[in-house]
Amino acid sequence: MSGGLFVVLLLALLVLVVIAKTAVVVPQQSAYVVERLGKYAATLDAGFHILVPFIDRIRYKHSLKETAIDIPEQVCITRDNVQVSVDGILYLKVLNPQRASYGISDYNFPLIQLGQTTLRSEIGKIELDRTFEERTNINIQVVNELDKASDPWGVKVLRYEIKNITPPKGVLDAMEKQMRAEREKRAVILTSEGERDAAINQAEGEKQQVIKASEAKKQQQINEADGAAAAILAIAQATAQGLRKVAETIQMPGGQEAVQLRVAEQYITKFGELAKTNNTLILPATVSDVGSMIAVAMNAIRQTSIAPPQKT
Repeated sequence: MSGGLFVVLLLALLVLVVIAKTAVVVPQQSAYVVERLGKYAATLDAGFHILVPFIDRIRYKHSLKETAIDIPEQVCITRDNVQVSVDGILYLKVLNPQRASYGISDYNFPLIQLGQTTLRSEIGKIELDRTFEERTNINIQVVNELDKASDPWGVKVLRYEIKNITPPKGVLDAMEKQMRAEREKRAVILTSEGERDAAINQAEGEKQQVIKASEAKKQQQINEADGAAAAILAIAQATAQGLRKVAETIQMPGGQEAVQLRVAEQYITKFGELAKTNNTLILPATVSDVGSMIAVAMNAIRQTSIAPPQKT
């Protein structure tokens, strides 16, 4: 019994070992390359798989995730013979695990070397001043060249990014002086433009002030002229109205006597005022002259009352 139990246990252990060797679980975003008797057999995707015992074996394991490779810093010479230190980072992804396993032994090393070579070539085509503004175009050219080279390897180059472009210290100092001079020049230009605009605005304000003052004076003169004309017209209308009233009064009974009395009163009043304001007093030759003057005034009033009044 003990011998039979030992055999059973041994067989069970052997079965467990075989299952452990043949059962494979591939993680997500991974791919395993299986060889059968030393020859490529299949590519296992994510999930559970059973291999043929003692015949199949997993030869390569690849991650299908996007991978970043650091490109070491190197010295590049620009078109105007200036040395700059440039480094970057490369992003790639395995698309064909079979090609990545058998197309090349290690695709990372040749991609790094090819990336450095392509970068030196692209930097040498442009001047130092353009290296900073042409970063995007340089990245695109590097990706195009690497993508062509890596296609037989089953690897897709997604993008390349330049991290740093470092000129020599002397060049940096010269660039700093140039930028400082540009900033000072720009500040002077802005200051002069501000002063010019201020002078223009002040002159325009004074011009508008003079125009407004002249317009106000013109309007004042127009208003005064209109007021004087209106006053003259009102006086003329009042005088005409008074003359009409006087004419109407003369035509009434006792009107002429009243007018004669009024004229005599005004004559005497004005004569008295003349005597007060002048040292020399002029008297009529006879008293009858006063009556004759009153008669002349009454005759003029009578003729005015006979004539039809004119409308104004």
